[in-house]
Amino acid sequence: MTDRAEHPPIHIVGGGLAGSEAAWQIAERGHPVVIHEMRPVRGTEAHKSRDLAELVCSNSFRSDDANGNAVGLLHQEMRTLGSLILRAADAHQVPAGGALAVDRDGFAAAVTAALEAHPLVTIAREEVEGLPPEEWGRAIIATGPLTSPALAQAIRELTGAEALAFFDAIAPIVHRDSIDMDKAWFQSRYDKVGPGGTGADYINCPMDREQYDGFIQALIAGDKIGFKEWEATTPYFDGCLPIEIMAERGPETLRHGPMKPVGLTNPHDPTVKACAIVQLRQDNALGTLYNMVGFQTKLTYSEQVRVFRTIPGLENAEFARLGGLHRNTYLDSPRLLDATLRLKARPSLRFAGQITGCEGYVESAAIGLMAGRFAVAEARGESLEPLPATTALGALIGHITGGHIAAEDAGTPRSFQPMNVNFGLFPPLDHSPKGEGGKRLKGPEKAVAKKKALTDRGRADLAAWMGNAPARIAAE
Repeated sequence: MTDRAEHPPIHIVGGGLAGSEAAWQIAERGHPVVIHEMRPVRGTEAHKSRDLAELVCSNSFRSDDANGNAVGLLHQEMRTLGSLILRAADAHQVPAGGALAVDRDGFAAAVTAALEAHPLVTIAREEVEGLPPEEWGRAIIATGPLTSPALAQAIRELTGAEALAFFDAIAPIVHRDSIDMDKAWFQSRYDKVGPGGTGADYINCPMDREQYDGFIQALIAGDKIGFKEWEATTPYFDGCLPIEIMAERGPETLRHGPMKPVGLTNPHDPTVKACAIVQLRQDNALGTLYNMVGFQTKLTYSEQVRVFRTIPGLENAEFARLGGLHRNTYLDSPRLLDATLRLKARPSLRFAGQITGCEGYVESAAIGLMAGRFAVAEARGESLEPLPATTALGALIGHITGGHIAAEDAGTPRSFQPMNVNFGLFPPLDHSPKGEGGKRLKGPEKAVAKKKALTDRGRADLAAWMGNAPARIAAE
């Protein structure tokens, strides 16, 4: 192990998914690290515990399909690179069809225990009210979407740029035994079997046209929590819109979004096709809690109870947690950060996680993973080759650090927006996949083959990067 006196620690501000992953990568490379986490000294609008890597919204890490989904490929790449977050997620998964979902309490406890037990990790429970002091040397800011106002102001003063912000909403959680299974049923969409699942992992609550129309009207008319002054001009991010905002965009929006009825058959009445279906996903290992998928909201608590109990099967629902809304803050990263996530105005500082403008649990942890590796390689005087843009990790970092800076046709610079990893961020294939005997593929077959070709290319290029990088830091 490394001598702390000989090698100054790398400091990390924020103990969420990105900060925890960055700390693990640094410590596993034999370098000391200090995590500065303000909870429980100071709480946030969304966190409930003192655990590191606490999940405050969904408990899903989304698709685990490494052959046909970009986030599934990202899962695989992170596992290959020794991710603590994916290790804990795999150990605490709960059934969720084709997705990787976790028992949120067990997951966060496992991450916390691993970091507390590591001899090169120090956890300082304190708030860092401004930028890390110069004497700390190398530091990573991974304060996430709930960056404290003092730190956000310090970043603005240093960069001369306004931090951007968007809303992130929290979905309600229902006690399983309060759901009427004479109306609801278990089934994954298209009966898809995922990690730890059976193909019947979601609870489905059907609505006919009259029930759906009434529900939409209730969402729009329901009382909402008022905006604070700082929220008034902050735009929503489309990936996490409150359900009532989606309803306001048109009466059919929800039944083509989180309430779409496709791939599901009601065993109580198989001949009748539902107009819309509400899905609930297991939220803890015991299976006693289920969250309402896509039902993030800004309705008042009393309105949530009233409106959501009009859903068939949830008439007597008991809520373990009701929905809420908080502000997310992120940087104009393409302008402010370099290709290794360093702040151009002060290169001793790196940023990681959602504050960089990535969106999603997995993406946040992935950026933390690479920020940690970049920082420790630099501390050793080693060069770390950029990740190939053909990998999920490389494509995501490319988007954050420059891939979104092109001008629109009107000549105005395109505004940088948070983004989940997706195949649209990957360089196109240099060939069109063919079927057996060189057969030209069309439609769904072509789409499946293209995704498989993209993921195969990504895996091969990551393997080459791990073998050829001057600072070889592949997981042992």
